[in-house]
Amino acid sequence: MTERANNQLFDAYFTARDMREVFCDQGRVQAMLDFEAALARAEARVGLIPQTAVAPIEAACQAGLYDFSALGEAIATAGNSAIPLVKALGKQIAGNHAEAERYVHLGATSQDVMDSGLVLQLRKALELIESDLAQLGAILAAQAKRYTATPLAGRTWLQHATPVTLGMKIAGWLGAVTRSRQRLQELKPRLLVLQFGGASGTLAALGDQALPIAQALAEELHLALPEQPWHTQRDRLVEFGAVLGLIAGSLGKFGRDISLLMQTEAGEVFEPAAPGKGGSSTMPHKRNPVGAAVLIGAATRVPGLLSTLFSAMPQEHERSLGLWHAEWETLPEICCLVSGSLKQALLVAEGLEVDAERMARNLDLTQGLVLAEAVSIVLAQKVGRDTAHHLLEQCCKRAVAEHRHLRAVLGDEPQVTAQLSDAELDRLLDPAHYLGQAQTWVERALAEHFALTA
Repeated sequence: MTERANNQLFDAYFTARDMREVFCDQGRVQAMLDFEAALARAEARVGLIPQTAVAPIEAACQAGLYDFSALGEAIATAGNSAIPLVKALGKQIAGNHAEAERYVHLGATSQDVMDSGLVLQLRKALELIESDLAQLGAILAAQAKRYTATPLAGRTWLQHATPVTLGMKIAGWLGAVTRSRQRLQELKPRLLVLQFGGASGTLAALGDQALPIAQALAEELHLALPEQPWHTQRDRLVEFGAVLGLIAGSLGKFGRDISLLMQTEAGEVFEPAAPGKGGSSTMPHKRNPVGAAVLIGAATRVPGLLSTLFSAMPQEHERSLGLWHAEWETLPEICCLVSGSLKQALLVAEGLEVDAERMARNLDLTQGLVLAEAVSIVLAQKVGRDTAHHLLEQCCKRAVAEHRHLRAVLGDEPQVTAQLSDAELDRLLDPAHYLGQAQTWVERALAEHFALTA
């Protein structure tokens, strides 16, 4: 066996090794060979081929027996990977058991081999993704609980808004992970199905034995038997790709938040430090968010790949020209990008470094202005909404112009002190007393997570 050279410089950064193994040449070829071996067993079970043919076919269905470089060159002429592989499989079997060779690939078409092989690969990919998502959910749940009551500045339009908590922000990331896990569970029955239709989808070559063979083949591969072959109905694959796109986007949101919180001007939350991680080739002081970069990069790349899957959906008649071909590397690449993003997200989430003191200082950067709403709402109940809003607006402008804390300005304003005591103003200007339902949102996100995990 020989392997073609691959461009691997960036694989360790953008792709998880175990996912790349699923979709490497060996993984692809083995999945197709698994289909051929299962087809032989199924046809022997039904009595279409002799039982004696099964063992020789199974023995030849080992990817290590085949030259991937030769297969790659043959694909350029054949137009797909199944045609040269089935030829090579036949030759391999004929060398040891000439009679068994005549029963190879009986009744199947190239797309049956490739699509069912892909589904087998996607099942492995799904297991990896689900495992990482479950682990990420558990980590985020622990972090959300840990920082439930840790205040930090909420930010809207990249400007300081009213206070939130770090736990609430993490709970937002957790909620997206939980929903993605739910979506993957829901789509499994639609995705993990056999493709077996023969030349035009009718299985005419197998006569009355077609349906029993299809059922046996599905059982051999531990896949469901769909209502009919889906050679040009690609919604199953596109649905999976779309959910992966949602995962990539949600992880990108996580990465974006982390990178913004790591900015020098914020300095509130950091990726875990490690020797040589996040440095600069010229600036010794740098600590770059290299994990977040993978999350954002994958979230940027996956939508373009996903658009290819959607564009390839209107396939012609019973078998497609070109549109099917456009899928071959697209969905595997999406899986690989999401896997790399998940691995980085796990590292970042597990080792979050939090500077609560910096959060408190940043909350006070506007000298109380972020809590003007809290004062305005209470004051509105005493003097009316418009009056209160106008009064607070003027006090905020004065605080900015005079470089004074809003609490001091409010304490000097007779219209305010006539309605609110010093103790009330102190309480209203304390971020810890204006966190609303932040704790409730954390609790609800945790409940959703644990309900799925139970």
